[in-house]
Amino acid sequence: MLGGCIKSTDTTTDTALREKFFSQNRGQLLKQLVSHRADIAERMLISLGELEKATNNFDQARRLGGGGHGTVYKGILSDLHVVAIKKSNIVVKREIDEFINEVAILSQINHRNIVKLHGCCLETEVPLLTYEFISNGTLNDHLHNEERGPLPWKDRLRIMGEIGKALAYLHSAISIPVIHRDIKPSNILLDDALTAKVSDFGASRYIPVDKTGTTTAVQGTIGYLDPMYYYTGRLTENSDVYSFGVLLVELLTRKKPSLYRSPEGDGLVMQFVTLHAEGNLTEILDPQVVEEGGSAVKEVATLAALCVKLKAEDRPTMRQVEMALEALQAPKEHVQGDLIEATNEMKYVAMDTSTIQRAKRSEATRCYSLEEEFLLSARHPR
Repeated sequence: MLGGCIKSTDTTTDTALREKFFSQNRGQLLKQLVSHRADIAERMLISLGELEKATNNFDQARRLGGGGHGTVYKGILSDLHVVAIKKSNIVVKREIDEFINEVAILSQINHRNIVKLHGCCLETEVPLLTYEFISNGTLNDHLHNEERGPLPWKDRLRIMGEIGKALAYLHSAISIPVIHRDIKPSNILLDDALTAKVSDFGASRYIPVDKTGTTTAVQGTIGYLDPMYYYTGRLTENSDVYSFGVLLVELLTRKKPSLYRSPEGDGLVMQFVTLHAEGNLTEILDPQVVEEGGSAVKEVATLAALCVKLKAEDRPTMRQVEMALEALQAPKEHVQGDLIEATNEMKYVAMDTSTIQRAKRSEATRCYSLEEEFLLSARHPR
């Protein structure tokens, strides 16, 4: 009898705590935000009991990994969907509203190169997010883990294009643009067919269409973080373009931006831009890229150099980047026309390297000295 009373009391307390967290996490606001789509409201809210059952009470054996934003567990929902469940490590009450808006937006996103958000649980102190499970690791694993073997150039080029499509979609194809804010290889998942899936929206923010940006606390990963965003706090779509440009450099060189230093002490981006301007990129390119990539390497290198321009206004948009990468993968008989179309839209983006090759080394060094200062002095780990 006594044991039963204790169990009942514990259950009551547990229920009250869950209701408190649900209210604290703006559960009703979430319902309101998605009320115009009843199907979204119904599937987006997942109970804590369902997630505990799916993960065997968040058993460490189900742990997939984790980073600054949270720990990820593998689970199987009652409808037999295999999912990845992220438990956030951060409790910032003032950002709950932004979190809810992010969930409301991402719940309506449907793109083959963006990890699908199944729903969220608001019954814990920090909301839990549930995504589709992708089985083949991250782009970082495939680039830098020798046990996986080399990643062929054709796959690298296709993956670049898929990430470009996803970011262009987030920036310009949905009602409220979303800036990912943490593009890097470990946030790109690959399925069994090596199809890219952009993941980890823990740092992402939306920007209303009537604004050109928003001022935020700086978040991101050193080595991929836009220097102008770091110094000004002004977040725009161009910040993702810079991070994507660094990712292109990493795919071309197979070197990690956070670790690489040239004999002169230059970081990866600065060294890449300098060698590109001099026409000496083979000194830094991955030998496999040189062997397999052909003329496309030069064009991707030019695109990367444009994306990492220090001035945000000098960078192409992700839509322009998407078009350029599509052109490189098109059947040969269509490539010329596609390149002309992409070049006409970008204007300053030529698919040969003549313009940037004429740049003087002193100019490249001057333009990137600020970035180097940022990379060396920044103290904002993810």
